[in-house]
Amino acid sequence: MFSNIEYTWLPSPAKLNLFLHICGRYDNGYHKLQSLFQLLDFGDEIGFRQAVDSHIHLIDNIPGLAPSDNLIVKAAEALLPYRTNQHGVDICVKKNLPMGGGLGGGSSNAATVLIALNAFWQCKLSVETLAEIGLSLGADVPIFVHGHTAFAQGVGEVLSPCEQPHFYYLVATPDVHISTADIFGHPNLPRNTPEIDFAEYKFEDTRNDCQKLVCDSHSKVASLLLWLLNYAPSRMTGTGASVFAVFTQQEQALKIKDKLPHGVSGFVAQGVNHSSLHSLCSV
Repeated sequence: MFSNIEYTWLPSPAKLNLFLHICGRYDNGYHKLQSLFQLLDFGDEIGFRQAVDSHIHLIDNIPGLAPSDNLIVKAAEALLPYRTNQHGVDICVKKNLPMGGGLGGGSSNAATVLIALNAFWQCKLSVETLAEIGLSLGADVPIFVHGHTAFAQGVGEVLSPCEQPHFYYLVATPDVHISTADIFGHPNLPRNTPEIDFAEYKFEDTRNDCQKLVCDSHSKVASLLLWLLNYAPSRMTGTGASVFAVFTQQEQALKIKDKLPHGVSGFVAQGVNHSSLHSLCSV
């Protein structure tokens, strides 16, 4: 499947949480969530090449992060018991998504590795089994393994595929780092939002329960959201720091992107209902 000379590049798409409701807490401490995961036609790219030995090699690991702690390596190692050949693999990443922006970059990277190596190593694991493995790596990994825009419940792993309009999203990220663990562990985080019926979903009737807490403690996120709201419906994704604005026309989104405040990075992407990864690398 992979050459031993050149890399084969596969997409690792981003996601947005169009809304994020925290509806309670399980006995094990995990939060009970409802969300709408919207896949985008933009993300990182993962390169795969057959190695000269039987081992996993991550090329250009993230500085300051031990390879063993990288979700890419963890995903690859999780498939080792199932592989039916001894081909090693070189893996490299083109990072197009901001780190820790709430766009699912690390989880998407892990899912791309699971799907690609399932084929390369002829593991013959089903999507459902890959999603179970993915869940052990992170709550957001299953959405990328399944590869379709979906409503989510549980801790984010109970997925109901849904078709959404192909809107355009301006995704903007201020120069600030937000700890997901700190947000979900904060005593002031709302944890009692009533569950909604997905059949009656409307963007304007939902919210991101993490947004106020983040904006109260990170003025750059708050300022950026207020700025975007002058142009289009806008909201934070995940626990931030990235925020998004919704447009019906690509030209409108690109025009506002060119006006982003100093120190804010951004990109424009279209919402898609199915990941392009699955058409390139079937399970």
